[in-house]
Amino acid sequence: MRTGFARAAIAALLAVASPAAASTLITGAAVFDGTGAPARKVSVRIDGDRILAIGALKPRKGETVIKAQGLALAPGFIDAHSHHDSGDYKDRSMPTLLAQGVTTIVVGQDGGSHGPFAELAAKYARRPAAMNVAAYTGHGWLRDQTMGADYKRASTPAELAKMQALLAADIKAGSLGLSSGLEYDPGIYSDHAELVDLARTAAAGGGRYISHMRSEDVAFDAALDELLDIGEKAKLPVQISHLKLGIADRWGQAKAVLAKLDAARARGIDVTADVYPYEYWHSTLTVMFPKRDFTDLAAARFALTHLSTPEGMLLDYYAAEPAFEGQTIGQIAAARKEEPAVTYLWLINRALDWEKAHPDAGGGESVIGTAMAPADVAAFLAWKHSVVCSDGMIGSRHPRGAGAMAKILRQYVREQHVLTLPEAIHKMTGQTAEQLGIAGRGVIRAGYKADLVLFDPATITDHAKVGDSAALATGVSRVIVNGKLVYADGKPTGTWPGQFLKRGQP
Repeated sequence: MRTGFARAAIAALLAVASPAAASTLITGAAVFDGTGAPARKVSVRIDGDRILAIGALKPRKGETVIKAQGLALAPGFIDAHSHHDSGDYKDRSMPTLLAQGVTTIVVGQDGGSHGPFAELAAKYARRPAAMNVAAYTGHGWLRDQTMGADYKRASTPAELAKMQALLAADIKAGSLGLSSGLEYDPGIYSDHAELVDLARTAAAGGGRYISHMRSEDVAFDAALDELLDIGEKAKLPVQISHLKLGIADRWGQAKAVLAKLDAARARGIDVTADVYPYEYWHSTLTVMFPKRDFTDLAAARFALTHLSTPEGMLLDYYAAEPAFEGQTIGQIAAARKEEPAVTYLWLINRALDWEKAHPDAGGGESVIGTAMAPADVAAFLAWKHSVVCSDGMIGSRHPRGAGAMAKILRQYVREQHVLTLPEAIHKMTGQTAEQLGIAGRGVIRAGYKADLVLFDPATITDHAKVGDSAALATGVSRVIVNGKLVYADGKPTGTWPGQFLKRGQP
């Protein structure tokens, strides 16, 4: 009589001897492996959560076969800079992302993270979503934990030491590195020495540094010099978050910026960038006031003349008066019968009053600002060392969260030929994984994790726009995350195999 142990052992041996029962074969697709190489007509076999083999493969007995004639197979797209964790993964299926082929999001951006890395990873493991998550440690979070409400100053040596200890623990636990948001509170009040010392801590553990720089407009050059100096002094890779020239006075100067970045790379600074394919950003009403003087009428007029326009500043969220949401500063000013700059200051101060009255509610406002030139966006996307991001957030009026990856393939590949299809896929997969320290993903290679997207290059299209920002992209046939089918027939499957990734580990 067989014991329970013997029966289990026999079952395990049978499973090893007959792996086909658990495997899937994708045939007929044009396979873009994520390295930038041209497509190959090969088959790809998945077994469990990994890619088992690539080549002229024949179906095994009992194997699931996906016939993908006419479609492209690529590694799952990696959103290099996103805020899709802002809703704490309330909708675990994340359909706006899966419809674009996104399989990994990178969070903890702009200096904002939501707790120690190990705690965030454990929480996600208990309730995962459909896709993988990689994360930075936010400089703003470090300052919050160390300095609290008394943040409008440089840190003391003791406070810096505490921040370094928190960061070192996160890096050891698997954080990608340090992120900063130097146009925002509390990071705006940090000095350069603090950032260099923290970057050295990140470097000591193998991490990197990514920054929403101190300025993307008036003081762009000084902000870029600061980033490059951090990379040089701390000896670690540095990345510009959402590279842009957000000031009309600098439009058309992308080539000069890229020449400066190439020169920095030539002298040994590993500088890269992420870019989203839109001419308008999403931030706060206060971001264009670096001196934080919200009574400065001249500064408000400058912002609405050089950095955007009254019609180009659309309120996404405004807790103090929700009726204003979806309106521009120009429209609100016209209704109030006053100069737009006056309205701008009034909106900021009313929002600040609301935030003081609701200290636990988070920010009270956000705005979408039109500020970039299309030619500059295209040039930054085409740079050899840039990768693609959305900078998006589920639930925002900005369409980038639901459209960025599909827009790259529609506009910049199919319509404008800024990028070839292999180049675009490389920027959204293998190059991103390599630059960010995400191991074992981003390339279709035997032994790598099976994060894959099957799509039609001739039809993939973004539909999201301001006013309909959650409209799903079309043209993606199937999405696989860690070997599990998470999207098919235009909808999520209700499977949640996502993992919280650790730097350097698949």
